[in-house]
Amino acid sequence: MSSSLAVPPLAVGASQAEDKPPKPPAPVVNFPNSPIPKNSLGEGRFIKTAAALIIGDEILNGNTLDRNSNYFARFCFENGIELQRIEVIADDELEILEASRRMVQKYDFVITSGGIGPTHDGKCINPCCDSRRSECLSFRDITYASLAKSFGQELKYHGETIARMEEASRHRTWITQQSEEQRTARKRMALFPEAGEVLFVASDIWVPVVRLEGKLCIFPGIPSLFQKLLDNLKPFLPLPTEDARPFRLQVFTPLPESSIAPFLTALQKRVKPENIRIGSYPLLQPGAHIALIGLDRERVKELGLEVEKELQGRILSAEETEAMIKAKRQ
Repeated sequence: MSSSLAVPPLAVGASQAEDKPPKPPAPVVNFPNSPIPKNSLGEGRFIKTAAALIIGDEILNGNTLDRNSNYFARFCFENGIELQRIEVIADDELEILEASRRMVQKYDFVITSGGIGPTHDGKCINPCCDSRRSECLSFRDITYASLAKSFGQELKYHGETIARMEEASRHRTWITQQSEEQRTARKRMALFPEAGEVLFVASDIWVPVVRLEGKLCIFPGIPSLFQKLLDNLKPFLPLPTEDARPFRLQVFTPLPESSIAPFLTALQKRVKPENIRIGSYPLLQPGAHIALIGLDRERVKELGLEVEKELQGRILSAEETEAMIKAKRQ
């Protein structure tokens, strides 16, 4: 056969790619946010304590890395909330019931992450993709039902959420290809506990945050969506004032942890009545980071100078501290 007839495979692929019509641009949505409600904890009160309930077999079996609890921990610290508990549980109704009731009784602010969506196994029912893309929200639909039962409520479709869902996805061709069963499964993402507050916190996405008992906020498990909803929820929360938020100072010392332990033990005992916490985090090479946390910024800075002097250390700048935190997350 003449070599002139041979067509390299890559050339065929490129030609086919060129023949495909370009995808139409997604419509820009600009939904109105919900009005800011009254303080859910009562006038004059603010959130002091928090807990996170991470729901999903895929977290427990190692199939999915949980990033949401770490993001929530940083959110709480930056906003002056004391995060006291993080639990990871299976997609199990009884476990969700027990944990959610216990946490709502004990903490001011509780979040759940994961376990919401149209399918039973966390896979996308839409022909648009085979992964957990944010437009699909394909997580097990056990959370809403279990939390409704936990607080004695029925499930009810939320009309505004359905309308926003349809508006946000009307340009997608797979919508017209769905069967009635698939459309019904998709609508389950708007099947909420009937007495829950439905808070639309971001104008460019249709997904709301549903709040129960004035304390428990239900989030999807997709990290990008979780983070956006959490950040945009801030105006809807009775957060502590600036002067009630802790200050953290980091000191680096080249000394090994065994050498700094006696001094830090004595220091922590001395400053405990001042509600100042001291933590030591050793490095792989000789050295450690010392974290000092307290409400009195000037007192923490004063103690930082003492630690710097006694442990041959160096106070880290805000930029160095942020870089260190980012490195730990990688």
